Amino acid sequence: MGNSWGCFAPRREVNNLLQRRPTNIKKSSSSPSHDSFITRNRSTNNKTEHREDDLLLQQQAMAAALLFRQHQRNGTGDLPASLMNRSTSVVYPSPAPRKQAFAKSSSSRQRSGSDTLLHPQELLVSQDRKSVEGVETKHFILVHGGGFGAWCWYKTMTLLEEEGFKVDAVDLNGSGVQSSDSNSITSLAQYVKPLTNILEKLEDGKKVVLVGHDFGGACISYAMELFSSKVAKSIFIAATMLASGQSTLDLFSRQFGANDLMQQAQIFLYANGKDQPPTAIEHNKELVKDLFFNQSPSKDVVLASVSMRPVPFAPVMEKLSLSEANYGSVSRFYIVTQEDHAISPSLQEIMINSNPPEHVFRIKGSDHSPFFSRPQALHKILVEIAQILPK
Repeated sequence: MGNSWGCFAPRREVNNLLQRRPTNIKKSSSSPSHDSFITRNRSTNNKTEHREDDLLLQQQAMAAALLFRQHQRNGTGDLPASLMNRSTSVVYPSPAPRKQAFAKSSSSRQRSGSDTLLHPQELLVSQDRKSVEGVETKHFILVHGGGFGAWCWYKTMTLLEEEGFKVDAVDLNGSGVQSSDSNSITSLAQYVKPLTNILEKLEDGKKVVLVGHDFGGACISYAMELFSSKVAKSIFIAATMLASGQSTLDLFSRQFGANDLMQQAQIFLYANGKDQPPTAIEHNKELVKDLFFNQSPSKDVVLASVSMRPVPFAPVMEKLSLSEANYGSVSRFYIVTQEDHAISPSLQEIMINSNPPEHVFRIKGSDHSPFFSRPQALHKILVEIAQILPK
């Protein structure tokens, strides 16, 4: 169904949707004359503004997904400049910052007593935090997982940028709006080229925080080995944190028997013929919600269903060569997603125990995609890690 929307959505209508505020919500324009009515009216206006911002974010996410699908079907490699503010990044529009409001997570789980309810204003301008001016670097580079793209980070990018950080979300080759065919990618170096291009061009003395999700963990590990002097910290979010000599396929083989859902969801593609190794892995769209988004809002599941692309298979099979002098010199942090159906919490713990990071964080109630299911909790952890001073 999501694919059919990409066929019929007019380009002008999609662009208008990205730029306008919702028109089906009316604000109260009356001028009350007594205090009790003023109090009720202010409360109504605040609720209306939150509904308006939430609807706008939903419309923008859908519009971005539809526009992406149009460009993918038309064979064009890049989105219009109106959706891009960097040559290597896809930035989905966020609500106007007049009240710094954003869409709240709508996880289906019951909130536990250990989860603090954070209001947007408290999250973004808390006076209890250290200033971002004191961090080692304010530059984050976000690297998506297998099948995902820069589009998946739109909530995280909005939160980090509003707090004063610089953020790049990279589309790796064969992903997002990159024009490369996933079946044609034959090495990890080729797959991560958009990431290494950014690090190559980074000025001497400048550093970044690398964040990798899912298969993006192997990708940032590869980059850390090549550019260790340019990486201040690395953060693995439900990600493949491999040891030297290990491949992502080696890691996933540990849970193949225990994860029937993953096996059912994977569809192997053979662009070179069935007598040759697979060239890419596609995910069954009917199963991705249960696999990746079992706690995520419906609008984000729809965005993913029309935006996910096949995962190149050769990079998944490639064994990493990591040294203590380079990769080992970068501080590593791991974020465990505790209701993850794709990379089980037990497998995440195996990676942590085999290759211990500096610190481990855990997000309760998060599926494999905390940038959708628990964006506020993820944001808080990312900022906390950025504020940790180097040893």
